[in-house]
Amino acid sequence: MTTYRAALFDLDGVIVDTAVHHFAAWRQTAAELGFTLADEDEELLKGVGRMDALRVVLHIGGVTVSEEEAVRLAAEKNARYVEAISTITPEDMLPGAREYLVELRDRGVLTALGSASRNAPMILECLEIVDLFDAVIDGSVVTEAKPNPRVFLAGAEALGVEPSACVVFEDAIAGVEAAHAGDMVAVGIGDPAVLTEADVVIPGLHAAGELAAHGIVFVGSDD
Repeated sequence: MTTYRAALFDLDGVIVDTAVHHFAAWRQTAAELGFTLADEDEELLKGVGRMDALRVVLHIGGVTVSEEEAVRLAAEKNARYVEAISTITPEDMLPGAREYLVELRDRGVLTALGSASRNAPMILECLEIVDLFDAVIDGSVVTEAKPNPRVFLAGAEALGVEPSACVVFEDAIAGVEAAHAGDMVAVGIGDPAVLTEADVVIPGLHAAGELAAHGIVFVGSDD
């Protein structure tokens, strides 16, 4: 059994499911460019920054655009996404997410958000969970996209802990790779058949109680 001092969380697909809004917005972008995104393409866009996601979409469609046009397409996609998520409420959190965050906080375990989304602060406000994080690292703070580990390394630095003392909760393959690149344990949220590189995979934070059985135990200031 190994003990850890900090928990770092991705946002989309771990705490709240905004990925469906992301994909819907990208699908509209693709439609405007004359092609269709398949359901399986959604996995390629998880945990990826906005401009990198646009490059993936353009590659799928075999479309080339100017840098100016790329900036416009990304901005329009983001506007559609922001409009869609502006109505989310605390009830939209994924099962067990709030309860687990509160549990960690009550025990004095350090927590941070590590998300590529520049809209993360707004989403946390809508969910009313800003106070459940010691640090928030988003796309406006770190520009390197996952699987680059910078977003998680910045989270560890903000918390004042070594990367090896951190556990990352991620639903995306790129996020799992980023955690490992940063010398952190990766807990996958979702399908074990997809998140094959994760150290442990659970269906959601409602099942975080299973982690101790896999040798992952958090130690907080109140323990």
